[in-house]
Amino acid sequence: MPITSGINHIGLAVADLQASTGFFVNQLGWSESGYDASYPRTAVTDGTLKITLWQIDHSQPTNPFNRRQNVGLHHLALHIETEAELYDLADQLAAVENVEIEFMPEFMGNGPRKHFICYEPSGIRIEFTWMGS
Repeated sequence: MPITSGINHIGLAVADLQASTGFFVNQLGWSESGYDASYPRTAVTDGTLKITLWQIDHSQPTNPFNRRQNVGLHHLALHIETEAELYDLADQLAAVENVEIEFMPEFMGNGPRKHFICYEPSGIRIEFTWMGS
């Protein structure tokens, strides 16, 4: 029997706290649920999942994350309810200047599941998945 029971929150180190917060709030419709200027950090939520965004210290050398070379987060995968919402979100994010699309919606394996991947403004790789009907 596991001693844990799900995720409390996910903490992500971001290069630009304001831009990353804006991605979740303005592009995905999440709510900002807390800000702490002493770190600084911002908590965002979709009502189910809570993510804490932590501003990195730019006074020291930083390196962008490389999923093939660094131990840590490979990507964050978020569920999308409908196929239409998946395509709408992909089109919306493709038009955002500081969001890079890795690939637009496509089948996962032989389908019917579909997904797409983008990089939010701080370079964190995010997958959006629709589980198919």
